[in-house]
Amino acid sequence: MGFLTRIKSLGGKWLPLAASCCLASVAAFIPVATLAQDTVGDGSTVVYAADYFAEWQPITASDMLARIPGQDAGGPGRGGPSGFSGSPTRGGRGLGSGAGATEILINGKRTAGKNNSTQQMLQRIASSQVQEIQIIRGTSGDLDVRGSGQVINVVLFEELSSTSFSYQGQVNYSQDDTIQPGGTFAVNGQNGALDYTVTLRSAPRYRNSLNNESSILGDFSPNDTVIEEVTVDGVNNELSFNLAYALSSNSTLQVNGLLAQRDAPVGIDRVTTNLRTVPVGLLVEREDNPNPRNNWETGFDYEYEFNNGSRFKLLGIANQDDNERTRQRYQRFGDNTEELNLFLDLNAITEERIIRGSYTFDIFDGHSIEVGAERAQTTLDSALALGLKSDSGSPSDAVGGLVPVNLSNANSTVEEIRYEPFAIHNWRINPKLTLESTLLYETSEINQTGDVLNSRSFDFIKPKVDVRYDITPTFQVRGSIERIVNQLSFSDFVAANDEQDNDAATLRGNAELRQQTQWRYTLNTEYRLPNDLGVLSAEFFYADHQDVIDWIDVSTSEDNLASVNGNLGDGVEYGTNINASIRMGMIGMPNLLVNSTLSLQDSEVTDPFDGRKRRFRVYQRGRFTLTTRHDIPEWRFNWGTQYFDRIDGSMFQYDIRDFEFTVGEPFYGVFAEIRDRRGITYRLDVRQLTDGSQCRERWRYDGRRSDGVLSELEYRCTHGGTQPSLTITGNF
Repeated sequence: MGFLTRIKSLGGKWLPLAASCCLASVAAFIPVATLAQDTVGDGSTVVYAADYFAEWQPITASDMLARIPGQDAGGPGRGGPSGFSGSPTRGGRGLGSGAGATEILINGKRTAGKNNSTQQMLQRIASSQVQEIQIIRGTSGDLDVRGSGQVINVVLFEELSSTSFSYQGQVNYSQDDTIQPGGTFAVNGQNGALDYTVTLRSAPRYRNSLNNESSILGDFSPNDTVIEEVTVDGVNNELSFNLAYALSSNSTLQVNGLLAQRDAPVGIDRVTTNLRTVPVGLLVEREDNPNPRNNWETGFDYEYEFNNGSRFKLLGIANQDDNERTRQRYQRFGDNTEELNLFLDLNAITEERIIRGSYTFDIFDGHSIEVGAERAQTTLDSALALGLKSDSGSPSDAVGGLVPVNLSNANSTVEEIRYEPFAIHNWRINPKLTLESTLLYETSEINQTGDVLNSRSFDFIKPKVDVRYDITPTFQVRGSIERIVNQLSFSDFVAANDEQDNDAATLRGNAELRQQTQWRYTLNTEYRLPNDLGVLSAEFFYADHQDVIDWIDVSTSEDNLASVNGNLGDGVEYGTNINASIRMGMIGMPNLLVNSTLSLQDSEVTDPFDGRKRRFRVYQRGRFTLTTRHDIPEWRFNWGTQYFDRIDGSMFQYDIRDFEFTVGEPFYGVFAEIRDRRGITYRLDVRQLTDGSQCRERWRYDGRRSDGVLSELEYRCTHGGTQPSLTITGNF
């Protein structure tokens, strides 16, 4: 029995929020006469056939997915603005999907890679090649992924031979009147048993922002002001390929590759006005900060299906990220000469090698088991060099002709070898109820060599239980209990540049850092409204964290206060996510799709510096999003809006001698898209219609923060400006 056959057998601004919630409530009771999606099997899998999308004339598979209620993640910008993401505490390890994540498959297979994005592949696949899109809400041993909130499977037509070409040209405009072009060209098709996609992409990463900072001293007298213009003149050039070959009727092989150049040089012009002197003093500085970065990845996924229906899978991934960041600060003088006074160079090469094998088989009717193991090797080679202007010491060309500064833990290699055997049992208890239970054992060893010599071993048992019950074909309840081991950031092990504070040159590393773990409990409900009117869903979660990672005190004396990322102890996290995706058929506009999300959450941990209970560092209390998409098929036109707003006043960062919190204005965006008779699409995006300021307030203390002796109060705002772009897309 093939995969598809098995799959089909599976049964501050709250006025917009109030309006969307009312619409969702009304939608549950008002039917509309529009084409509904089909369900297959017991209703756990919802299928959208190709003709469902015909009236909207989509160009790509990504365009098709955006028309499905509940699947447009952020609307035209393919996501929200930076700084509006959720809690960073949910990241797991290995190739398994994260808790509650949505996985995207192509013909039942996921991309054998981490950086080679499946979502980008959807933008290269022509809509004419898509047979149907499946929203898989149940669990099964036949799926290529486990533990996901839901799975989106894009099924392509099985043609003997077909080739399509797609192209996309883009022009971005920034607030400093700079115009940056970019483009993508992709070849996608089939030739007998071979499916292939080859993509060339060049995308600008240009960004211009203005920063204004003012500060007062602890006695509330004026200190200084800073005006700063930051320009990131980056580029993202990529060559990627995805090949799938049917070796026989029982076996398939996928090979993926990515070669990318992601340079992001930064230029800064800064004027600091000293308000403590009469007349005021001016310090004019310039920074020239190159950031060459290269990234490659390759992966394969082999599957063999035995005659009895059991399967063997072997997957491998190798990647490398070579990232060098250099900070060069020059002081400018009145005669237009300048002098280098700071040189900071950080070179970090991260490599990863993963191999994973598994065997899936049915033990008896309704029960399947997958057993396997994963091995991963992750390494970081890091070297940090600091040079300062000084009258003592010998200058060195290695630090721009300045005097080198000895840094602890500046040159290190960190390596982790991890083994993870696992067993996954999937049980279809009855047509409405499924249970998936997972048991993983992780054993790892982390070695650090160079300036610091250290070796440690870790062992974790990671169980998970996932239960799903289809009360009706349209109403599902699911719950899970899982132990998660979060991924460590190896950059926390070694000395690094402090990019958040111009007054601090480097951050120390912590060779004793341990993984943050958590027990996570979730309950989800999902109701698919009748007649394809939309989807309502809600998630409630509670997480009990161990070894929370945050700043800890590593001071050697009161005259040498210092902090690093370390393990605080236990913490808790809880919250809810409520989503509504509604077609406005109740007001006679079935082609208007409105998506709204409300996230509310909180957390608690003990501060290591003053012993008080507080939230996790830089933890969002929640956010509200509202996006719309209105299709007018007879005009071959669609347009939409974006609104993002987070709950401000709660994003704090606590350190030994200062703390800060961040607030920001809402994000507004709008897009308009029209398709001509040749099938070419013209799209205008305007991201950040308003100023979109993001502001930070920092309190500095004389000595320890817990002593309460304020020395300086800074207030800093960043203005990114409106960001319009024009995109032309077509295929042939």
